[in-house]
Amino acid sequence: MKQVACVAVLVGALLAASAPAFAQAGAGAVPTGELNLGAVSIGRKVMADGKPLGAGTYQVRLTAQAAQPVAKGASEGLERWVEFVQGGKVKGREVVSIVLGDDIKGVAKMSPPARGASRVEMLKGNDYLRVWINRGGTHYLIHLPPAA
Repeated sequence: MKQVACVAVLVGALLAASAPAFAQAGAGAVPTGELNLGAVSIGRKVMADGKPLGAGTYQVRLTAQAAQPVAKGASEGLERWVEFVQGGKVKGREVVSIVLGDDIKGVAKMSPPARGASRVEMLKGNDYLRVWINRGGTHYLIHLPPAA
């Protein structure tokens, strides 16, 4: 029995050490450190943080840097910066809104992408390209205006 308990403690410690840092908030967990959110394909030139970001496939990486100032009504830690990485180099960055679990129902009218999937779509009126990533039931929404 002692061996089983020791193995369980060891496995738990290894999993905790290899997982990204998370803080409990409301109905879900808010990541507190850097986190790879996955790859997305952007089909047109957009603006990210006021700078052009070309069409292409990018790895999206959540940074530990909080967006300042925090939007009115937003909880601390739910607006952060993401980086768009291509060929190992950061090509652009933008603010991401993090929406926990079922809270997404109050934010978006359409059903979210499946866990572990993403959706890139132009919003009504062609004002913004939305990158929507669902990682483990936590939703990451990035809005990029089209480039001229």
